[in-house]
Amino acid sequence: MSKEKEDECDKHKQQAEAEAKSTSSDDSDEYQSAGEGEDGDATTPAAANDSTTTATATTPTAAAAAAPPLATVDEPLDYPMHQSVFEDDIKSLQRRLLMSTAQDEVGRKDKHGNTPLHLAVMLGRKHAVRLLLAHNAPVKIKNNEGWSPLSEAISYGDRQTITQVLRMLKLQSREHMEGRREKLVNALRQMQDFYMEFKWDFQSWLPLVSRILPSDICRLYKSGASIRLDTTLVDFNDMRWERGDISFLFRGEAPPRDSLVLLDNEQECFQRLRYEESDMEDEVDVLMSTDILATQMSTKTIQFSRAQRGWIFRANRKELIGGQYQCEIYTIQGLILKQRKRREHLSHEDLQKNRAIVETITKGGTSSNHQPDGRRSSLNSQHTATPPETNTPTAPNGITLPELPRRSSLQAPPATTVTWRQYLDAEVGKCPQLGRPPVHKQSNKTLRATVAMSKDFPLSVDMLLDVLEVVAPLKHINKLREFVTLKLPTGFPVKIEIPVLHTVTAKVTFQKFEFRDNIPAKMFQIPSHYWEDVRRFQDL
Repeated sequence: MSKEKEDECDKHKQQAEAEAKSTSSDDSDEYQSAGEGEDGDATTPAAANDSTTTATATTPTAAAAAAPPLATVDEPLDYPMHQSVFEDDIKSLQRRLLMSTAQDEVGRKDKHGNTPLHLAVMLGRKHAVRLLLAHNAPVKIKNNEGWSPLSEAISYGDRQTITQVLRMLKLQSREHMEGRREKLVNALRQMQDFYMEFKWDFQSWLPLVSRILPSDICRLYKSGASIRLDTTLVDFNDMRWERGDISFLFRGEAPPRDSLVLLDNEQECFQRLRYEESDMEDEVDVLMSTDILATQMSTKTIQFSRAQRGWIFRANRKELIGGQYQCEIYTIQGLILKQRKRREHLSHEDLQKNRAIVETITKGGTSSNHQPDGRRSSLNSQHTATPPETNTPTAPNGITLPELPRRSSLQAPPATTVTWRQYLDAEVGKCPQLGRPPVHKQSNKTLRATVAMSKDFPLSVDMLLDVLEVVAPLKHINKLREFVTLKLPTGFPVKIEIPVLHTVTAKVTFQKFEFRDNIPAKMFQIPSHYWEDVRRFQDL
């Protein structure tokens, strides 16, 4: 290597080290293209499950020059199925898929955390994508940089591939739920019937944002193997939320295809959640026109300590919640929320439209954002029954369903010049760029929260996890479940603060609980006059 190239490499290395020491701004809106100096620390494969790393664009020459010795005891040197996909050798891939080791290989990660499906969507190998999905290649799995095959498919921009991967995601989600169904039903049967209320208060450290964030009181009924959750908050995602009068039904005694139902009590309609494709075109349009998000809680340094009160004579802090639950208060330290966004697939028009929505919400929205009962909702979540002046499908009760324009596939990025050996020899954390050059932003925020633990609450943490798993399709409920799975102190988390978005936390308080044996069966039935709208809850 020439002296000039060595000096240039040293310069880039020093710049990258300086940027890694700096903390990214949480409120900035600057996105980096590949090669502009990414932030974030590189992680080893062992740490990949606890933290995300920023993609680093590495040229083939630099990757080959910087490659360390690969020979290790536990890690094989080659990944034959990965290689078949990388080199677009369909015949070899077909042979590998017929072997007895196919099921293990199809979900296996290479040193960069990529599965064969990751490589297929990043490189635009459409035939390979179809073959791998036909053999149930895992879709939820993430690579070392925290991205799933669906995320990489959105980045590449081929609509057909995105639809195929999304369809498999729904199918695998359904299979997972059906696999857990018997255990959940048995767990619910063993619990005594009860009624529970828990309140959500959303807060933000950004000025003027907290006052327009929603709040909600969820009412949960459990009878036999059935659960009903009444909520006014349908969805909360990336500073956009949807309000309404919603009931989530889980009926353990019903056939699997009819067990999960969402009721819209305002529009008097319902949708069965079957984790099937149904009409996915709207969902694909949303994915292709918004940021690719990856949010993760890093718990490697998390610590729980007793909260103190008093200035001179310090004592452990206690609190009576709900008028009956004596709680010990703990502070949560070392919890890091990492959020990454990618937008290389978005046009300038997309960016302007998304920015206008966020700015409108941040400024408090407009008067049209208020529901008749005074509740606020986000700008893009108004669900009206006003028929547009176009020829579009009509529901049984006369409500017109709008026909949305479909987004076309993006122009494919240039074919990679990286060879299989260069890809395999590249350092961990310096995966060569495959697919579309990334444009991304990473923000890390250290959170300090509190949790109130009570030994008097009638429900155990394990019981709560079983109940929350049933209603996990609601995203904010799933956030609560993910947080409760942490190794909390002894007791039940009567009040807990959880990160929902990078700038938003939610305080959840279980404020009422009582055992009941007189919950009417009709509460778990679909009203006879409700009509089915398969597109009502498109994000679930």
